[in-house]
Amino acid sequence: MKAERADRALFAKVIVAASLAAFLTLAALLAVPGGAAGRASSRARISGAVPRWANPESLLGEARGEVEFSVVLGWRHPEALNRVGRAVSDPASPRYGEYLSPRSFRARFSPTRGQVSAVRAWMRGHGLEVTGTSAGRMLIDARASTAAVERAFGTSLRLYRHAGAAVRAPAEGVSVPSGLPIVGVIGLDGGYQQPARIPPPPIYRNIVKPCSVYWGQKFAKKKNAPFAFGQKQPYLPCGYVPKQIQGAYGVGRAIRHGNDGSGVKVAVIDAFASPTIRRDLRIYSHRHGLRRLRLRQKIVPGNCKKNCPPDLRQGWWGEETLDLDAVHTMAPGAKVVYVGAPNPGPGLTKSLAWVVDHRAARIVTNSWGSVGEYGVGVQAFEQIFAEGMAEGVGIYFSSGDDGDERDTIGHVSPDYPGSSPRVTSVGGTSLAVGPLNNYRFELGWGTYLATKQGKHWTPKPPGDFYYGGGGGTSRFFAEPRYQRGVVPRHLAARYGGRGRVSPDISMLGDPTTGFVVGQTQTLPSKKRIYDEARYGGTSLSSPLMAGFMALADQRAGFAHGFVNPALYRLYRTRTIHDVKPPRVKVAMIRNDYTNTINKAGGITTTLRSVGPAGTLRTKRGYDNLTGLGSPRGGPMLRALARR
Repeated sequence: MKAERADRALFAKVIVAASLAAFLTLAALLAVPGGAAGRASSRARISGAVPRWANPESLLGEARGEVEFSVVLGWRHPEALNRVGRAVSDPASPRYGEYLSPRSFRARFSPTRGQVSAVRAWMRGHGLEVTGTSAGRMLIDARASTAAVERAFGTSLRLYRHAGAAVRAPAEGVSVPSGLPIVGVIGLDGGYQQPARIPPPPIYRNIVKPCSVYWGQKFAKKKNAPFAFGQKQPYLPCGYVPKQIQGAYGVGRAIRHGNDGSGVKVAVIDAFASPTIRRDLRIYSHRHGLRRLRLRQKIVPGNCKKNCPPDLRQGWWGEETLDLDAVHTMAPGAKVVYVGAPNPGPGLTKSLAWVVDHRAARIVTNSWGSVGEYGVGVQAFEQIFAEGMAEGVGIYFSSGDDGDERDTIGHVSPDYPGSSPRVTSVGGTSLAVGPLNNYRFELGWGTYLATKQGKHWTPKPPGDFYYGGGGGTSRFFAEPRYQRGVVPRHLAARYGGRGRVSPDISMLGDPTTGFVVGQTQTLPSKKRIYDEARYGGTSLSSPLMAGFMALADQRAGFAHGFVNPALYRLYRTRTIHDVKPPRVKVAMIRNDYTNTINKAGGITTTLRSVGPAGTLRTKRGYDNLTGLGSPRGGPMLRALARR
């Protein structure tokens, strides 16, 4: 089953874990330009620079060679920035929609040119070669030898065994002179190099018949699959196509009448860039009756070394394809800006900063994140999110694909950045589409797996938890204003006080009721072909929601920016599908080629049952698996069009 799991997330988990101290000191770092340390000390400690996997048990030896990294400078007047962000994002505020331009933002909140010059001078004085500064003056890029980095930041760099590779990381905390406005350093962990041109990914075919065109079209006979829960079960959908998604979410009519996202730009951020993406999109659009996608690609400069092997790059190519197909499905008239990061670590931070600094799009979707509430560079992310709020840029993140993460990291946790109160966290659902492309029902995405063994399912249905949408209560972020009075107390107060709960809203994510994606792949004979397969994960949910918001922006005639305050005002209205627990057991039967290519290796038959994702489960009203629910097409578009 290992190969089959490729059809789930394509939620590219950037495992860049940091100490919990990064979150515990986050508020202070955002509030004090010089960092959290007191000015009585000659050096200020930068928290969160040491990943959790950098421990004595995994130590391999000393790191050598050149290091590329970025120093993070703090915004000026952060409390004023927070007030601006809340005011321009809240429909109840008289300043709603009065976003700052990037130029105005820099004048009010970016580090001054004098501060930047002081930091650059300090860096050069310690043998660090400055290679650039971001437009918002938050990131100063540099490279230097390992020895120079160690001297400048008062740490030592070592190699650790991580994810099957030798990866660089600081062995101790990082520090800087306390008089400088430095709040973080990204890129000290991990070694990367530019990826070489490689073949498209190996062929992966998972649309294996029998399967259903729409929900419940075909049921398995007992001779083909054992009964489950006392009755025969349906074959899963072959994979929903664009017209089914548009119809089920109630936007097909709007799209046909010109509300198709025209005039709106959506940014998609992933790592690397598929060399066949333009051809793949042309074929996909032609096959599924979509307009030709107006695509701009930007590849952010950088490097990627040992821990970016070919299969990782190929995986990200698939992620890019899924994201672009999903956005284009929901908003076929929108322009899309694809930003390919040079690596799946600090490069993603720099790419997101570029999009917001230049306001390259008003909607940004990100199908990646850390496992749990960990992440080197949290300070940088939170500052980018604050900038986005002030400038009217809506930032969307997948909520995750491993449920409550207990099985992954040993304790219950949402994933970051989805747990940030400054982003819209998009959860996953299991979607039932009817024969007329109509919405039948939705359930929270939690999949339990049992495999056919002779005349029985093993283990007994529903089987073992396999994957599911992410979410939960943050241990580090307080409950935002927009969630007050909506999120049940027992969820918000789970760890004392009241915490941020995610996700905010949900759309199709379950690979069992998945989405057809088209990509160039490589046959065993080395021949390259365009082929389509069924994929899912909250990697699908986030770009679908981003596409929906492109329709909303066009319909309203203004950018919604950070949409959470507006969404939560729609709670318990007919603009949202309230995703509730099923009244009966819901399961589907799936057939797969055992060798992922053809029948030669045999067929594996599994039962996929719907259930909670660990401690995450659906209920009436807001819940920690699907948030508010899912958008109800026309009614939500009309509601969001009102200021």
